[in-house]
Amino acid sequence: MTEGRTAQVAPAAAEEGLWRIVAGAQESSVPQVRHAVRDLLRRCGLVGERYEELTDGLLLIVSELVTNVVAHAAVLTPQVTTEVTIGGGQVRVAVEDGHPYRPKAVQSDEGQTGGRGLMLVKSIALEAGGSCDVEQAGDGGKVIWASLPLPPGPRG
Repeated sequence: MTEGRTAQVAPAAAEEGLWRIVAGAQESSVPQVRHAVRDLLRRCGLVGERYEELTDGLLLIVSELVTNVVAHAAVLTPQVTTEVTIGGGQVRVAVEDGHPYRPKAVQSDEGQTGGRGLMLVKSIALEAGGSCDVEQAGDGGKVIWASLPLPPGPRG
Protein backbone atom coordinates (compact mmCIF):
# COMPACT_ATOMS: atom_id res chain seq x y z
CA MET A 1 0.00 0.00 0.00
CA THR A 2 1.41 3.38 -0.87
CA GLU A 3 1.49 6.57 1.17
CA GLY A 4 -1.85 8.34 1.23
CA ARG A 5 -4.08 5.34 0.55
CA THR A 6 -6.63 4.36 3.12
CA ALA A 7 -6.87 1.15 5.07
CA GLN A 8 -8.67 -1.62 3.19
CA VAL A 9 -11.20 -3.79 5.04
CA ALA A 10 -12.06 -7.17 3.61
CA PRO A 11 -13.84 -10.25 4.94
CA ALA A 12 -11.39 -13.13 5.19
CA ALA A 13 -12.69 -15.82 2.84
CA ALA A 14 -11.69 -18.71 5.06
CA GLU A 15 -13.80 -17.87 8.10
CA GLU A 16 -17.11 -16.11 8.71
CA GLY A 17 -16.85 -13.39 11.34
CA LEU A 18 -13.22 -12.60 10.46
CA TRP A 19 -12.11 -9.40 8.72
CA ARG A 20 -8.66 -8.16 7.71
CA ILE A 21 -7.65 -4.53 7.58
CA VAL A 22 -4.44 -3.83 5.69
CA ALA A 23 -2.68 -0.48 5.75
CA GLY A 24 0.79 0.91 5.22
CA ALA A 25 3.09 0.90 8.24
CA GLN A 26 2.98 4.69 8.58
CA GLU A 27 1.62 7.14 11.14
CA SER A 28 -1.43 8.06 9.07
CA SER A 29 -2.55 4.43 9.22
CA VAL A 30 -3.20 4.53 12.98
CA PRO A 31 -6.40 6.62 12.77
CA GLN A 32 -7.37 4.94 9.48
CA VAL A 33 -7.26 1.46 11.02
CA ARG A 34 -8.99 2.67 14.19
CA HIS A 35 -11.82 4.20 12.12
CA ALA A 36 -12.07 1.07 9.97
CA VAL A 37 -12.47 -1.08 13.11
CA ARG A 38 -15.06 1.33 14.54
CA ASP A 39 -17.04 1.23 11.28
CA LEU A 40 -16.81 -2.57 11.16
CA LEU A 41 -18.16 -2.87 14.71
CA ARG A 42 -21.07 -0.60 13.74
CA ARG A 43 -21.84 -2.65 10.61
CA CYS A 44 -21.89 -5.77 12.79
CA GLY A 45 -24.48 -4.19 15.08
CA LEU A 46 -22.18 -3.54 18.05
CA VAL A 47 -23.54 -0.04 18.60
CA GLY A 48 -25.23 1.88 21.35
CA GLU A 49 -24.69 2.28 25.04
CA ARG A 50 -24.48 -1.48 25.64
CA TYR A 51 -21.32 -1.71 23.48
CA GLU A 52 -19.74 1.65 24.32
CA GLU A 53 -17.16 0.33 26.81
CA LEU A 54 -16.28 -2.59 24.52
CA THR A 55 -15.83 -0.28 21.53
CA ASP A 56 -13.74 2.23 23.46
CA GLY A 57 -11.46 -0.52 24.75
CA LEU A 58 -11.04 -2.15 21.35
CA LEU A 59 -10.27 1.16 19.63
CA LEU A 60 -7.62 2.04 22.21
CA ILE A 61 -6.09 -1.43 21.83
CA VAL A 62 -6.03 -1.10 18.04
CA SER A 63 -4.44 2.36 18.27
CA GLU A 64 -1.72 1.11 20.62
CA LEU A 65 -0.91 -2.02 18.61
CA VAL A 66 -0.82 -0.30 15.21
CA THR A 67 1.26 2.54 16.69
CA ASN A 68 3.74 -0.05 17.97
CA VAL A 69 4.14 -1.51 14.48
CA VAL A 70 4.66 1.94 12.97
CA ALA A 71 7.14 2.96 15.66
CA HIS A 72 9.09 -0.26 16.12
CA ALA A 73 8.60 -2.64 13.19
CA ALA A 74 8.04 -0.53 10.06
CA VAL A 75 11.60 -1.14 8.85
CA LEU A 76 10.77 -4.82 8.42
CA THR A 77 7.03 -4.43 7.83
CA PRO A 78 5.81 -2.29 4.93
CA GLN A 79 2.19 -3.13 5.80
CA VAL A 80 0.34 -3.68 9.02
CA THR A 81 -2.40 -6.30 9.07
CA THR A 82 -5.14 -6.09 11.66
CA GLU A 83 -7.63 -8.91 12.02
CA VAL A 84 -10.96 -8.55 13.77
CA THR A 85 -12.87 -11.68 14.75
CA ILE A 86 -16.39 -11.51 16.15
CA GLY A 87 -17.89 -14.71 17.48
CA GLY A 88 -18.06 -17.07 20.39
CA GLY A 89 -19.12 -14.28 22.72
CA GLN A 90 -16.05 -12.16 22.12
CA VAL A 91 -14.33 -9.70 19.83
CA ARG A 92 -10.67 -10.38 19.10
CA VAL A 93 -8.26 -7.95 17.47
CA ALA A 94 -4.86 -9.11 16.29
CA VAL A 95 -2.11 -7.01 14.75
CA GLU A 96 0.68 -8.72 12.83
CA ASP A 97 4.08 -7.44 11.80
CA GLY A 98 7.23 -8.96 10.35
CA HIS A 99 9.62 -8.01 13.16
CA PRO A 100 10.85 -10.99 15.22
CA TYR A 101 11.16 -9.09 18.53
CA ARG A 102 8.47 -10.19 20.98
CA PRO A 103 7.76 -7.35 23.40
CA LYS A 104 6.68 -7.89 26.97
CA ALA A 105 4.24 -5.78 28.94
CA VAL A 106 6.44 -3.93 31.40
CA GLN A 107 5.83 -1.20 33.91
CA SER A 108 7.68 1.97 33.02
CA ASP A 109 8.59 4.69 35.44
CA GLU A 110 6.68 7.96 35.60
CA GLY A 111 9.43 9.90 33.85
CA GLN A 112 9.17 7.90 30.63
CA THR A 113 6.90 9.14 27.87
CA GLY A 114 6.59 5.78 26.13
CA GLY A 115 6.87 2.07 26.74
CA ARG A 116 3.46 1.54 28.32
CA GLY A 117 1.45 0.51 25.25
CA LEU A 118 1.47 -3.24 25.71
CA MET A 119 0.84 -2.88 29.45
CA LEU A 120 -2.16 -0.69 28.62
CA VAL A 121 -3.46 -3.28 26.13
CA LYS A 122 -3.06 -6.04 28.70
CA SER A 123 -4.78 -3.96 31.40
CA ILE A 124 -7.77 -3.13 29.18
CA ALA A 125 -8.19 -6.77 28.19
CA LEU A 126 -7.91 -8.16 31.71
CA GLU A 127 -10.16 -5.49 33.24
CA ALA A 128 -12.86 -6.38 30.70
CA GLY A 129 -12.54 -10.10 31.48
CA GLY A 130 -10.61 -10.85 28.29
CA SER A 131 -7.05 -11.78 27.51
CA CYS A 132 -4.09 -10.86 25.33
CA ASP A 133 -0.84 -12.44 24.19
CA VAL A 134 2.08 -12.21 21.81
CA GLU A 135 2.61 -15.14 19.43
CA GLN A 136 5.11 -15.93 16.73
CA ALA A 137 3.79 -15.56 13.19
CA GLY A 138 4.52 -18.07 10.46
CA ASP A 139 6.86 -15.67 8.66
CA GLY A 140 9.08 -15.13 11.69
CA GLY A 141 7.28 -11.99 12.80
CA LYS A 142 4.71 -11.74 15.55
CA VAL A 143 1.01 -11.34 16.21
CA ILE A 144 -0.16 -9.39 19.23
CA TRP A 145 -3.81 -10.01 20.02
CA ALA A 146 -6.41 -9.10 22.59
CA SER A 147 -9.91 -10.44 23.05
CA LEU A 148 -12.73 -8.78 24.94
CA PRO A 149 -16.00 -10.47 25.86
CA LEU A 150 -19.21 -9.20 24.33
CA PRO A 151 -21.47 -7.67 26.96
CA PRO A 152 -24.24 -9.94 28.20
CA GLY A 153 -27.64 -9.54 26.61
CA PRO A 154 -30.45 -7.64 28.25
CA ARG A 155 -32.24 -9.53 30.99
CA GLY A 156 -35.84 -10.43 30.79
